[in-house]
Amino acid sequence: MFTLLFSCFLSQTKAQIGFPYCESFQDNSAQSTTVFGGDASLTSGVLRLTNNQIDQNGFVYIDIPFSSVFGIKTSFEYFSYGGSGADGLTVFLFDANTPNFAPGGFGGSLGYAQRNQDAGLTRAYLGVGFDSFGNYGNSSENKNGGFPGGSGLLHPNSVVIRGPGSGSSGYAFINGKKTNSVGPFGFGAGELFELSSGGIGTTRVTDPNVPGYRKVIMSLDPNPNGPGFFLTVQMEVTTSPDTPRMMTIFENVPYLFDAPKDLKIGFSASTGGMTNFHEIRNIVVQVANDENLLNPIGENIADKASCEGQENTYEIKSSDVNLPNENSTIGCLQLFASLEDIISEEEDFCSQGKCKQENRELVLPQGTFRASDEGGKFTFFPNFGFRDEEVIVYYTITDSYGKTSAGNSIKLLIQESPEPVRIQVKGFPEGVSEVRFCESEVLELLAVGNEAYVKYEWFKDDELISGSDAALLAIDVAGNYQVIAYNSKGCPTDSGIMKLINPPLPPLSLMDPMVGCVPGIPLDIRSGIEGYNDELFDYELETQEGEKLINEEMGQILLSGTYSLRIKNKDLSCWSAPIDFEVILLKEKLVTTFDYEIEGLGIKDDAGGGIFMDDPIRFNSQSIGDPVQWLWDFGDGNASTEPSPVHVYGKKGVFQVSLTITNAFGCEDVFELDLPITKSYRIMFPTGFTPASMENQFFRPKTKGIVKMELLVFNLWGELIFKSEDLNSLGWDGRKNGELAPVGNYVYRVNLESIDGEKITESGKFTLIR
Repeated sequence: MFTLLFSCFLSQTKAQIGFPYCESFQDNSAQSTTVFGGDASLTSGVLRLTNNQIDQNGFVYIDIPFSSVFGIKTSFEYFSYGGSGADGLTVFLFDANTPNFAPGGFGGSLGYAQRNQDAGLTRAYLGVGFDSFGNYGNSSENKNGGFPGGSGLLHPNSVVIRGPGSGSSGYAFINGKKTNSVGPFGFGAGELFELSSGGIGTTRVTDPNVPGYRKVIMSLDPNPNGPGFFLTVQMEVTTSPDTPRMMTIFENVPYLFDAPKDLKIGFSASTGGMTNFHEIRNIVVQVANDENLLNPIGENIADKASCEGQENTYEIKSSDVNLPNENSTIGCLQLFASLEDIISEEEDFCSQGKCKQENRELVLPQGTFRASDEGGKFTFFPNFGFRDEEVIVYYTITDSYGKTSAGNSIKLLIQESPEPVRIQVKGFPEGVSEVRFCESEVLELLAVGNEAYVKYEWFKDDELISGSDAALLAIDVAGNYQVIAYNSKGCPTDSGIMKLINPPLPPLSLMDPMVGCVPGIPLDIRSGIEGYNDELFDYELETQEGEKLINEEMGQILLSGTYSLRIKNKDLSCWSAPIDFEVILLKEKLVTTFDYEIEGLGIKDDAGGGIFMDDPIRFNSQSIGDPVQWLWDFGDGNASTEPSPVHVYGKKGVFQVSLTITNAFGCEDVFELDLPITKSYRIMFPTGFTPASMENQFFRPKTKGIVKMELLVFNLWGELIFKSEDLNSLGWDGRKNGELAPVGNYVYRVNLESIDGEKITESGKFTLIR
């Protein structure tokens, strides 16, 4: 009936354990079970769901499930003011087992229904909207049904019920009432009121006697003859000073949809192009069918041991007491020094749903009691000096519906605690708290202490090991081990934690094949092992001949062949499975060299005529060692992977050309060479010409790399005979004023511009021959 555990639990600050749930927000704080998101925030004593701004949305839900068997009722003050009148607020219910809560579409959907492509509230069961603007009650934006009159017709100041939904389906219009209209969906002419307490510039109204005050009271009473509920919605409204009135919006409206086993309640609000502040406070949520709920029944507990000088943990489980209400659990255990203290607690309605801090700790001369803030656990730490005496404390159980048992007593006998116990691992020094061992190894753990213990309980990772009732325990599984030893009076002492570790080995990854690229140089196998670390691990290499090399001995491999490698932790003897790999040591060295020349001309330096900036240069690899890859870097930002590429530089300079070759085993070699590009132009002048012959009829220089040319020809007396600025001109044809010029010597002068912008002027003599 009553469980004694010798371990401790942590006390938390989560005080709300069930219903009734009471939250005022007036101290700008909220309980841990109050979850809000979007634009919702605590401010000036209210929970503000939206500011007086466009496109606001906020939501809050109470993270306490309640059983649909008993229904629910809630009341809250609702403040809608200070804006141009949009959109409104919903009270919603959803399946408590929803793994990831998300609100529905905002704007006219008020955070409940679907909106165009936005899904509705997750696993929604019910949404009651208080709609100032009028879109919640129509079928616009892909909503399912609405008041008669067309999908886009607004229905302002309406309270609308929408049904269950999931994603993009459901959320159907069920019923609606227009608070400021007469007619079949409205009220009498003298009963009308607006949902909002005022327009632009108005403030929050909190006094029930002041016009603009609004309060909502809503209940869902279980249908006694089938599924679902009967829904009643009332509002306390004040439209004239000192005359608050209660308006019934819906009364026992059938809502006959199958409900999930457990539900949660929440609130959402939104604005669109028009605005309002939307705020709530003084929320009370309780079970609707309260008269059918019964109080739990506890039992008096006697003759239980507690052990001096240590914290003893006990648990009263749901199965140990009578919980008559369906789906209820022990929500709270409270401790009292007398029955009179228990009676005084019953007068506070909202305290029924809370485990008060002052009732979770009780200090008596014999020791200190502490109750967990939820469930039936409590601890007792006896003071010294009360051995073999009894202590009596009184308790109540509050279930998850807020129903509380009458007072019952707990009587504990304070007994002597045993001497401490410790764990010793056979074969290891005393006092160690951590042992590393191989996976297949069996260790023997021994409970050791200075007392004759009568019982042992061994735990692995806080779980009791079945059948472990002896001082010796043999194990082959890593984990955190602890032992509890009991003396003859049944009092325990627990050891510290012994950590038994099978340390993992890193993945053994290495290059395969492993290649030695330089003939005659030993290969160091360690360089090819990823993450090699011989401070933590040992590595063993086995050769083809069966020789075994450890760590640094693997640095002098001279033979090609198949080898195997394995690894172990330095402090253990268990090796990993071996990995086979190939070692290849090259017999011929890989050597890189290359040459170059102007494509088709064989010119490679100034002695041969020079290399021009626009000359195509052929590079020829002359490497040995069977390369399979070539990587040329031409020194000007360009590269090639061809064996014998052609490259044009397009500018003068000295360029460092490099060639990297790679063989089939990944070995590389590099060769570099400076290539001078010295020429941007060339000019060649003939020493004579013969205008009357078929060849050499014109006088002009031969050029390369020239973009502009002015050619002038003079006789020996300095008279200008010919002038041309045409780069494509044939030159002087040996005539003066259309007549053949006399044979003899003449003088030329040229003004040129090269391809890289250099200005050139040259002059000289030549001979006209006939």
